[in-house]
Amino acid sequence: MSKGHIIALDAMGGDQAPEVVIRGLEIAHERFPGIHFLLFGDSKRLNELLDKSSITHKSCSVHHTVDVVTSEAKPSQALRNGRESSMRIAINSVRDGLAEGVVSAGNTGALMAIAKFVLKTLPGIDRPAIGGFFPTQKGESLMLDLGANVECDSDNLVQFAVMGEVFVRTVLGLDKPSIGLLNVGSEQRKGHDSVRRASDILRNSHLPIHFHGFVEGDDIAAGTVDVIITDGFSGNIALKTAEGMVHLYSDYLKKVYRSTLISRLGYLLSRGALQRLKYRLDPRVYNGAVLLGLNGIVVKSHGGTDAVGFANAISVAVDMISNGFNNIIKEEFDTLNLEPDRDFQSSVL
Repeated sequence: MSKGHIIALDAMGGDQAPEVVIRGLEIAHERFPGIHFLLFGDSKRLNELLDKSSITHKSCSVHHTVDVVTSEAKPSQALRNGRESSMRIAINSVRDGLAEGVVSAGNTGALMAIAKFVLKTLPGIDRPAIGGFFPTQKGESLMLDLGANVECDSDNLVQFAVMGEVFVRTVLGLDKPSIGLLNVGSEQRKGHDSVRRASDILRNSHLPIHFHGFVEGDDIAAGTVDVIITDGFSGNIALKTAEGMVHLYSDYLKKVYRSTLISRLGYLLSRGALQRLKYRLDPRVYNGAVLLGLNGIVVKSHGGTDAVGFANAISVAVDMISNGFNNIIKEEFDTLNLEPDRDFQSSVL
């Protein structure tokens, strides 16, 4: 399924690059031995790390770059001054057909700006969106946007809904995933104009998706819907809040189990269940946000992740490539013919 694919890696992106990238590559290579990787970065450092790793030079090739996009760089600066950076040249390789997708743990804003500039958006999509998975009581759900677009109009939200539905259907294999719009209440009169207009379009259009309606913050963890649509402002707040709560409860559990001798004994008796809980909430399992809507596969790894998390981000890219995600998106937008919905939108303004 993954045989013959080529994936580009921004080897210098991330808090612990390039060491974490190479260690993650080792794990990914065991999962996908047929993948060839293009590594973009400082060739001297990369070759030194590869010589000590289990990766054969047949499985990857190193391409020297002279610059790095820093975590502090503004997107506009990265666009102007990062033309020779590992991030920019890795993305260029997708545009030029040398790779089918790119994975980077670098600066999120710079990655989105460069990817949009170099790859452009797919036909029918005005803005790309960042999508990521959340653990829920029923399994997992996809949320987008997670920060690429602070302000969105109703057209953007409808496009996000289509992209999210296709992603979950093709990558997760759900036949008819449910879609919900994140709002301050479930009633139709709640929320600002863009959200209410997007709801009207989705509810009354010919789009072949299962639109649930509005969902609230507590519906995210409940797994009320498979895909949650929101603007990047609310989505990023929800993401960071969820990450913070995981750290909070992990810290609470550690303190409680260390508090008394009886508590320590209780930990020993429940260690197996706690290990399963730890895995269920492990952010590395859900690492690998996807930049949906671009004319190429781009996956953003968390900048502070470890080798396991980076390998999981590579797995997300492999899944999207193997399932022909972008081709399906193009077909969906070709057949959807959103113009009647734009007419409908105008009628409800």
